[in-house]
Amino acid sequence: MSATPHPLTIPYFRAYWVSRLSGTIAATALAIIIGWQVYDLARQTMDIREAAFLLGMIGLAQFVPLFLLTPVVGLVADSVDRRWIVRGTTTLMIVTVSILGVLTWLGDLNLPVLFGAAVVIGIARAFSGPAYSALAPNLVPRESLPTAIAVSSIAWQVGSIAGPSVGGLLYAIHPDVAYAAIVAMLLVALTGIFLIGHVPQPPVQADHRPLARIREGFAYVRHNRLVLATITLDLFVVLLAGATALLPIYARDILHVGARGLGFLAAGMGIGASTTAIWFSFRPMQSDVGVKMLAAVLVFAVAILTFGLSTSFWLSLAALIVAGGADMVSVYVRQSLIQLHTPDAMRGRVSAVSQMTISASNELGEAESGLLASLLGPVGAVVFGGVGAIVVTLLWSRLFPELRLAKTFDPPEILTVKPQHGVVSP
Repeated sequence: MSATPHPLTIPYFRAYWVSRLSGTIAATALAIIIGWQVYDLARQTMDIREAAFLLGMIGLAQFVPLFLLTPVVGLVADSVDRRWIVRGTTTLMIVTVSILGVLTWLGDLNLPVLFGAAVVIGIARAFSGPAYSALAPNLVPRESLPTAIAVSSIAWQVGSIAGPSVGGLLYAIHPDVAYAAIVAMLLVALTGIFLIGHVPQPPVQADHRPLARIREGFAYVRHNRLVLATITLDLFVVLLAGATALLPIYARDILHVGARGLGFLAAGMGIGASTTAIWFSFRPMQSDVGVKMLAAVLVFAVAILTFGLSTSFWLSLAALIVAGGADMVSVYVRQSLIQLHTPDAMRGRVSAVSQMTISASNELGEAESGLLASLLGPVGAVVFGGVGAIVVTLLWSRLFPELRLAKTFDPPEILTVKPQHGVVSP
């Protein structure tokens, strides 16, 4: 078997990988800091349940613009130079973070400003996510594509899970340090994208009306049951069992470990995800990928349930480490299946649909967690979500046998698109 170049030996992909990792860490670190500041400000005048509800609304503020823009951003990612999309959104993030940092330093930060920043961040992420995802396959030869997708997914997932720990720990040192570090990471991300020269991108289908091309992306996801299963499983499991939105409540009022403890709790999932990612970089998954994804999702749900019931800081931290590792397995499989089973001309639109479900599970999940915490209390909300995630995983294994039967990442044959029908054929 002939050797294929590893993606990280290709300069453009290496710059892309550093950019995506740095940008994702910065964005998710910012999210945990905004959450802490919202909850801390709210607790000055509200009780725990009222403040928990407000904390959840931060997630909703990020989700709404992303949800509304999803049909547009996928089309943009398939029509406009993906490098410039990321450059523009990263610049917008730098400006937003700088404003928050200055207001924090001056002591003038307030809830309306934080919610406004959350909306701007949601808009930036709506455009950058599909562009980042669809850009990776354009940077490597076809034979390196599976590894490139896995390595790109690792950058995103490690960044999204490790970012909150970085944000929590830096904020515990000093808020000004945290904001300065996030700006620096975003500048690294921006520099990386500017280092990528011209890359081929699928030509715009000039004979298509925009609405027809948008519908193609949704139609593809609906008709490809394997892609549909992986996307919706993540949507419902993380929507139910995502406990990260409630970490400020656990750190402040349940485990009583403060901002520094919040950093360590958030680091738990990052430790688990990073360890698993390193393992996959040496031992890529090759067989029974669907069954392993389902098993990992069950482990994730049980770990979150354990975290919800724990009153011990160390047990809570251990549960989050396990949850992070299991989540990394799930994302590794999901992203590889989605990207390899999607033709390049549609990757932007399919990535936009995938991002919408990821955001629904994360940001909308934060709103759901905040609402449930205001009704059931934070512990009740996490326990309810963990049990619900277990039920959904078992149900999906029955509803989508394609997922259980997926043995490898490779699609059965090379995919092309028939634009007039919006379906995939050999």
